[in-house]
Amino acid sequence: MMTSADRQLPEYLRGKNQLVYTVTFAALFSIVFLLLSLPFSHNSWMALGNSKFFVFTVLFATGSLLLVILSKFVMYQTRNLFKMTFLGYILWCIAEVVVICLAYSFITVPITGIGWDHFPETLGKALLYGTISLIIPYVLAGMYFALQDKNQTIRLMNYGNVVLDENVLPSKLEKITLFDNSGDLKLCVSASNLYYIESDDNYIRVWYSDSKGDLKRYMLRCRLKTVEESFRGSSLVRCHRKYIVNMDKVKVLRKEKDGYEMDLDNDTIPAIPITKTYEQNVLGRFNSTPRHPVE
Repeated sequence: MMTSADRQLPEYLRGKNQLVYTVTFAALFSIVFLLLSLPFSHNSWMALGNSKFFVFTVLFATGSLLLVILSKFVMYQTRNLFKMTFLGYILWCIAEVVVICLAYSFITVPITGIGWDHFPETLGKALLYGTISLIIPYVLAGMYFALQDKNQTIRLMNYGNVVLDENVLPSKLEKITLFDNSGDLKLCVSASNLYYIESDDNYIRVWYSDSKGDLKRYMLRCRLKTVEESFRGSSLVRCHRKYIVNMDKVKVLRKEKDGYEMDLDNDTIPAIPITKTYEQNVLGRFNSTPRHPVE
């Protein structure tokens, strides 16, 4: 039975903006915690003001911040190479704390002259302070992003007070309603007019035809994963890490050397690729619609 730790980590926790906000919040939290805890850390060499250890304090704090930034950069760059579970994310964050605390402990022993027999005690205290200054802000940031994502999903299913792409009778209001993360930008498109949605990091581009039949693009701040989850079971199907396609708009499914591609019923739209990850799901949906030819 799969536990919560074995579940796949939501993509938004490895998004660029989320990681930047997490590092920024953790840095500010750590600075405040350092200022509050220094007066009570009698065995610490860290100090501010005119102390001879001030330069070491600044260098260590800067080095720790750079290490966290590098770690999060690697996490972001590898987001498409492998999927991360909650357990993997937790261990990754703990590893950051352990590395920083080990560095602090190896610096503390020689710089203070307390002797290597005090190394375990020094490391233990460092791990305590490191957990408070890093893990706590990580948890708070994760909770905030999870709540934000949940609110975004609720907004996506809200059909009131939206911009419509055409005037239709209430009985024909079969709409795909999209909100950005803040809820300020919003778009409601008839399912019959929507072609596909593409991802650009934390933004999406919605391609649809207006009442005149012209192809239009609408860009808003939203995750493709949120759209996929909110409209699961509809004609919108994920076919690529960057694309969600309206299967009702697919004209041709074509097998190429590098995999399948789909042509939509608008000649100005380039072929949409299908990756191995989503191939079976797309083929299953496609085969259930006999009117679509296959080449």
